[in-house]
Amino acid sequence: MPADGAGGGGISRPVLLIALLCLAEIVSMASFSTVAALLPELRSAFALSGTAAGWLNGLYFAGYLLAVPVLMSLTDTVDARRIYGIGAGISLIAALGFGLGANGFWSGVFWRIVAGMGLAGTFMVGLRLLTDRVPDAWRTRAVAFYTACFSIGASVSYLLSGQVAHAAGWRAAFIAGGAGSAIAWVLVVSVTRPSGTKTGRLRFPDLDFRPVFANRRAMAFILAYAAHLWELFGYRAWIVAFLVYTASVSGGLPLALKATTLAALINLMGLPASIIGIEISDRFGRVPVLTVMMSASSALGIGIGLLAGLDAAWMVPLLFLYAVTVSWDSASLTAGAVEAAEPEHLGATMALHTMIGFTCSFLAPLGFGIALDLFDDGGAGGWRAGFVVLALGALFGPLVLRRQRMTT
Repeated sequence: MPADGAGGGGISRPVLLIALLCLAEIVSMASFSTVAALLPELRSAFALSGTAAGWLNGLYFAGYLLAVPVLMSLTDTVDARRIYGIGAGISLIAALGFGLGANGFWSGVFWRIVAGMGLAGTFMVGLRLLTDRVPDAWRTRAVAFYTACFSIGASVSYLLSGQVAHAAGWRAAFIAGGAGSAIAWVLVVSVTRPSGTKTGRLRFPDLDFRPVFANRRAMAFILAYAAHLWELFGYRAWIVAFLVYTASVSGGLPLALKATTLAALINLMGLPASIIGIEISDRFGRVPVLTVMMSASSALGIGIGLLAGLDAAWMVPLLFLYAVTVSWDSASLTAGAVEAAEPEHLGATMALHTMIGFTCSFLAPLGFGIALDLFDDGGAGGWRAGFVVLALGALFGPLVLRRQRMTT
């Protein structure tokens, strides 16, 4: 029975809807981390340098950027439920295409660009679908939980990819990930009703972002979110490869865990971190708290970079802590942009929010890979440079928030 609708059911109906759409988000991301999880294998299979591996990781988000302004802007007039189905279908095709047809760098890049287009039709579109269907009093909490569940989706993808690849090879891991997109669409259709208020046709939108650019408060959150994603996705793209390196200099990882399993556990820290972060910022002021959070994360990133090559017994706890600091600002930044948006331009605001943010998601893995190649000294030099590059980019966030001199 569809769970959307705010009236007549007390708080149970919004809670159920939030939970089910968060579940759809998680399963739709089954192929999200597959390249990052299997990067050591893919580098060997495709003979990739660090820079080429960065391109393969980052161009996923180039596909996202190509599609998200169109798809998110459409949600102002077209029911996000319809667009979600398109995105899920594209994700399924892309995962099958990579698993069955990728045989080198260029074919891999093609299918990852297509996969990014699929993410554009499910992640933020799913958030719009959710916020359109919960009461206003629940909107901030819905954003918090949905955004935080991104970490669960990424973690499940790391774990699924590693387990399937170990059992049946890396191609099977991509194919298995694609099944999640189909399951997500079935779930969304099952728990939501078509919107009775948005009857627009699927057509290319005007893409007029001028009202959003004129909204200085919204733009401050959007630009800070970009700095956040630079750090977050650069970290996620290279975490498995870094754990493999750490294991090589330490003689193994704690509890004899595989790098993909450990990466999944590390990324799970993003869920409580993001939820706790938004609760703290709601209580003590969004901008002051975000400034402290983002500055602390950047400092820790620099510290990890300088300590690259440390024994795994010491490095792994630091990586768990870093997973907290790179995630605890995520939901609060998105909630800030949603709150600052003019209601009639919410779709365009969310489109620009994710478009600018995921530009950094595209560039960060590449920047890390370039640093890895440029400063490779046969030891920890490249890894140190990569983490410092991420941390310095993250500092832009607190700077832009401080510049706007906002107080809430």
